Amino acid sequence: MKVIGLAGWSGAGKTTLLTRLIPHFVAEGLRVSTIKHAHHNFDVDVPGKDSWVHRQSGATEVLVSSGRRWALMHELRDAPEPALREHLKRMSVVDLVVVEGFKADTHPKIEVHRAANGKPLLFPDDPAIVGIATDQKIDTRLPLADLDDIPAIATMILEFAAPIDELVASKALES
Repeated sequence: MKVIGLAGWSGAGKTTLLTRLIPHFVAEGLRVSTIKHAHHNFDVDVPGKDSWVHRQSGATEVLVSSGRRWALMHELRDAPEPALREHLKRMSVVDLVVVEGFKADTHPKIEVHRAANGKPLLFPDDPAIVGIATDQKIDTRLPLADLDDIPAIATMILEFAAPIDELVASKALES
């Protein structure tokens, strides 16, 4: 299992890029999972459904299962947010885990940068950025790919993705 991140400011197109990369990897025969960091309160459950009622009643974890999928919801109940390394330990074995967000962590990341977003580049201040997917010319020694060049970005991701066991065992993911 290997891991790499897509990092960038909100509005840079990380999710759009990821939804184009996943089918590319799947067509190449890779099994891909994702971890998405949210900066706000979110819910994957439907208010009023039994599982929602279980959580609202105080359950720490609620697992919902059917013949097609299962989901585990864990309420932190004022506990600190787990580090990325803890989430990686929970993942089922696949070929590649792509992390969207967690931009302050030190796992290898491809920066997603869109000029129209008007935000500064992250790579000058983040040594964990190993490449850049962008729609503009940038003066850097890092590998660059155009945001629309999915094969080139996929190649960059596979080249720089790190083995999960090394990252989980290291101190690199403690932010």
